[in-house]
Amino acid sequence: MSSKFLKGAFILTLGAIISKVLGLFYVIPFEHMVGNKGATLYQYGYVPYTIFISFATAGMPLAVSKFISKYNALEEYAVGEKLFKSSLKLMVITGFLAFLILYTMAPLFTGVFGVKPEDAADVTEIIRAVSFALIFVPFMSIIRGFFQGHEAMEPTAISQVVEQIVRIVFLLAGVYVVLNVLDGELVRAIQIATFAATVGAVGGLVVLFWYWKKQKPYLDSLMKKDRGTMEISLKEIYKEIFLSSIPFIFVGIAMPMFQLADLLSFNKAMSSIGLQHVAEDALGVLNVYAQKLVLIPMTLATGFSMALLPSVTKAYVSEDSNEFNRQLNQAFQILLFITIPAVVGMSVLADPIYSAFYSHDPLGISVLKAYAPVSILFALFSVSAAVLQGINQQKYTVLSLLVGFLIKLSLNIPLIKLFETEGSVYATAFGYLAAVLLNLYVITYFTGYRYSLTIRRSVLITVFSIIMGLAAWGMNSLLSLWLTTEGRFQAILIVAVCAIFGALVYAALSLKSKLAHRLFGARIDRLKAKLGL
Repeated sequence: MSSKFLKGAFILTLGAIISKVLGLFYVIPFEHMVGNKGATLYQYGYVPYTIFISFATAGMPLAVSKFISKYNALEEYAVGEKLFKSSLKLMVITGFLAFLILYTMAPLFTGVFGVKPEDAADVTEIIRAVSFALIFVPFMSIIRGFFQGHEAMEPTAISQVVEQIVRIVFLLAGVYVVLNVLDGELVRAIQIATFAATVGAVGGLVVLFWYWKKQKPYLDSLMKKDRGTMEISLKEIYKEIFLSSIPFIFVGIAMPMFQLADLLSFNKAMSSIGLQHVAEDALGVLNVYAQKLVLIPMTLATGFSMALLPSVTKAYVSEDSNEFNRQLNQAFQILLFITIPAVVGMSVLADPIYSAFYSHDPLGISVLKAYAPVSILFALFSVSAAVLQGINQQKYTVLSLLVGFLIKLSLNIPLIKLFETEGSVYATAFGYLAAVLLNLYVITYFTGYRYSLTIRRSVLITVFSIIMGLAAWGMNSLLSLWLTTEGRFQAILIVAVCAIFGALVYAALSLKSKLAHRLFGARIDRLKAKLGL
């Protein structure tokens, strides 16, 4: 694999991780300013927007990148240029149509979500505030795809980070000004928060236009080298793009679809058991604050595992079954090696972790404790879907996701009635479990891959994680004699001490058993040498 490709993959991965980390941590001051109700109002706008943006772009950025790369390799640069210009026009149309539909249908969504009548007008305005981003984001995504097709990953990575920074700064500043300077209503602050997506998109576009101006001489020089021997029908290209992009649309909206299931049924289920007075707060805790924390181990684990997937794809295409099995074993095992101890630690330390990030909230703590293990399923779905893409069987991710969504939808109300807010977590877990099992079965069916080694290693990882969890629990119990989680600084101190202690226990067990060596090879020896161990 070329160093240029690896460098590009690293830049893209780094940009995505920085962007996600920023997206995870802005909720700390956000929660402090708007509370649980503000989070629920924010979600009413953001979930439909996320789904609409996936359908508005329809997998086009990735497809444009793929086709431009393909025709550049053939020195048919004009074909890629033609597709890019056509795609820009298409994204302007689909983006504006998506904006009009979401803006116009906002009152309908409000009704479907079971919002209280007195809040319906406010939620409608929140949905409309975020809909404006649909005008800009598809257009921006195509430009990113164009640069990636030319193997220029830096514009995408930098624009993603700038977009996120601009969005977060505008969001936090806007909410603060509305609530603390203008003494405005909470709903106006949340309108500003959702409109921040539009401002962030404009910031990302400015970066991309700067890169465009910078690279235009190089792009013009490529057109002079164009062989001009191919005349490709845009109709045929778009047909291929459409057929190949459907699975990517569904993978991109996996989590928003599960959140949509909650928006459709959570309030009704809670009202049916007499908990309508806490339903709004509980929904904000569930799908904004707790979920942000649950995504942390998933983000770290998938970042490591995804880096291995190009090698997995290469081994599959070259029909090297031994290398394919080795790479896939490594991808799954590294994923579990990072995720399992992280979720065990998060479950054990749910009280100080939630209190450190937000505030001491018994509801948030109980939801986080139940939700943390689902991170393993989130990570497995993400990586297994990527493997299916690598072996050109991505269409099955549509089937697995639909099955998972239907299970979530059918179990949500019964489980909420039985377990209250945690019932929604259990429904999500069952839905993702079904989707993951289907993905894993399809991988085995088409490749012959067996999970025996991964399962054996997973048992060992789980045993080590439980020992680590007991150690962290013991340290937490000891510190609780002097410290309390009701104070944020004390909660942070508890998390830091317990996390370091637990990590040292887990590292010692992994090194002593040689598990770390089997997964990371010579990297462990180099790390030990640097640390003087």
